[in-house]
Amino acid sequence: MPSKRVLAAAGAAVTVVLVVGGARLAFADTTLFSDNFESGSTSNWSKSGGTWAVATDGSKVFAQSNAGSENAREFAGSTSWTDYAVQARVKALSFGSGGLAGLDARVESSTKFYRLALLSGRAELQEVNGSSVSVLGSTSGVSAGTWYTVKISVAGNSITGSLNGTQFASASNSVHAAGRVGLQTAFASASFDDVVVTSSAGGGGTPTPTVSPTRTTSPTPTPTGSGGTGTPPAGVSGFATVNGTTTGGSGGGTVTVTSLSALISAASASTTQTVRVSGNFTCSDDVRVASNKTIVGVGASSGLTGCGLNLRDVNNVIVQNMKIAKVEASHGNGDAIHIDGSTHLWIDHNDLSSDTTHGTDFYDGLLDITHAADLITVSWNYLHDHIKCSLIGHSDNNGSEDTGHLRVTYHHNYFNNCDQRMPSLRFGTGHVYNNYFVNGTTGVHSRMGAQMLVQNNVWRNVDTPIETTKDSDVDGFVNQSGNDFGGGTNLITQTGTFTNPPYSFSLTATSSVISVVTAGAGTGKIS
Repeated sequence: MPSKRVLAAAGAAVTVVLVVGGARLAFADTTLFSDNFESGSTSNWSKSGGTWAVATDGSKVFAQSNAGSENAREFAGSTSWTDYAVQARVKALSFGSGGLAGLDARVESSTKFYRLALLSGRAELQEVNGSSVSVLGSTSGVSAGTWYTVKISVAGNSITGSLNGTQFASASNSVHAAGRVGLQTAFASASFDDVVVTSSAGGGGTPTPTVSPTRTTSPTPTPTGSGGTGTPPAGVSGFATVNGTTTGGSGGGTVTVTSLSALISAASASTTQTVRVSGNFTCSDDVRVASNKTIVGVGASSGLTGCGLNLRDVNNVIVQNMKIAKVEASHGNGDAIHIDGSTHLWIDHNDLSSDTTHGTDFYDGLLDITHAADLITVSWNYLHDHIKCSLIGHSDNNGSEDTGHLRVTYHHNYFNNCDQRMPSLRFGTGHVYNNYFVNGTTGVHSRMGAQMLVQNNVWRNVDTPIETTKDSDVDGFVNQSGNDFGGGTNLITQTGTFTNPPYSFSLTATSSVISVVTAGAGTGKIS
């Protein structure tokens, strides 16, 4: 397994500028501290109780093994920190009676802080003041033996808590004004990993990545579409920039919609336009999107429940910051975002999910790309709690239409509890880099002669991270490098010829992928 690097950065700042609908949106984020424990050193931490040691659980983790300890804590950072976000991956190994594994913020002393606590069956955002514990919010579904990404954001009197990228608690509380961060157990054993503290309390921008030199080549694919005529967004990269670029509604007007009927009307209009979606609308039929559109959610929860976006036979579309959930296979195309025969698309910073309790075919895909769609970039999305997540090329029998098309880039996406198709590609060309995959049977799947370049990704608890065989009569091809497979076993039968994408890109170091992707992917990360 490639080694990760311990990062303990102060003042490492990056300013990111996006262009959405012609408007420049800037935000800054500073990494105050991070630690993934791969060096084996715990010198950045101070102990208070318990039995702590660096252990191995796929990668190096910081483990507290004394399940009988009532107060086991490790602290790091500065007592002067005020407004910040702290995130970590936490896995409780066992819960005793009243047991918890927690992440602390604004630690004033060993008994005064805010805490996001994992307990048997639930997670709670708490304010702890001596023996007094006030619950500020809670959510269900926590169990021992499972990794969870937990996050506390503190900004003035605003305290929020998130679990696996979804905010479940928000409160106003002024008890603790400043303090360090902490890892904690009580009557539980637990493992902790990938601790990141950023100065942006909302999680804001993307943490500064460690990159290898940018690689530039000349575009060579046959043009499929020319993209748009507006200003290219600052964040778009990958195949969406080849043979023209993807500009969406840039250069046109902007409209804010607050109802499903208004969204349907604005999204399908023939004009170049940015459509700002304010609210989450329940629906049962797909919302059709016309060419030259930017569809962007307002805030972290705006989007659709029960139906998806249909991008069929269109050109030059951007979908950003949309939360789309529980699209049944019987509704429309059955996908959260369905792309069919379209070109120059950018799918960015969305949250797509269903659940895994209804069986394989109750839902279709979260993001499916079919019928010779082409020149597409899928970036910084959170795809989770689904069985068949992202299929490119719908049938083994569609080679006459798909061959030479289906050119797609996936980068910096967070796949969590997606059982398979992360993604699965037939016939086309795929560049898959800097993604984070947690829990599943099969990850990246190349078949029917598809060519895939797979670089600097990280898998955890995925049986087969990469495969080029099974499920089709013809195997695919993969070139892979710099990946961390987390103990999974690949099935790569053929090495391909796709080694130089026809665009510039920068690789985040594999050791930083988990912290960078979990902090930056999903909704609520762009303004």
